[in-house]
Amino acid sequence: MKITRIAQQHKRTDRYAVFVDDVYSFSLSEAALLDSGITKNQEVTEAQVGEFKKRADEDRVYAGVLRYIALRLRSAWGVSTYLDRKNISPALKHEILNKLTINHLIDDEQYAQAYIHDRQLTRPISRTKLIFELRKKHIAQEIIDRVVSDESRDETDALKQLIASKRQQSRYQDDLKLMQYLSRQGFHYSDIKTAMDSIE
Repeated sequence: MKITRIAQQHKRTDRYAVFVDDVYSFSLSEAALLDSGITKNQEVTEAQVGEFKKRADEDRVYAGVLRYIALRLRSAWGVSTYLDRKNISPALKHEILNKLTINHLIDDEQYAQAYIHDRQLTRPISRTKLIFELRKKHIAQEIIDRVVSDESRDETDALKQLIASKRQQSRYQDDLKLMQYLSRQGFHYSDIKTAMDSIE
């Protein structure tokens, strides 16, 4: 058996199709192809082709993960959950997560910082609720403590901003409904009352 052709794919230009005895056999990313050492006219055994196909499957999963995390920042738990849906072996899952961590492609502290920043831009919430949401995303408690303590934004300012935004809606002209909403966002009653009084 011989590798008779290695050609860049048309639809997926980041991958290369490998032909054995002039028949398509598998495809690899450029990095995986270079790492494999495969060359044109290389003599291969059936067992070697089987190993190359196994590597191609693993490479395809890794490429899918890279596309997944390219869309937006993901936590380690988020990527782990994504890999679980791919029904891959625990060993391959561990290998991929380890590779992503070493290459700083997943970083829970960076994820948590970005999550807080984005969350406060779209709809400010209390530190209490931020902690609750980060725990739901399986962020380690020591990371949560660190990033939340670094969050220097004054909650009173966030409350005032939220109150001003909600007051534009007719349903929140009612003080009780507004206070109930703010309470659901994790703010304490005394802080809500103080912020509302200062605005009034």
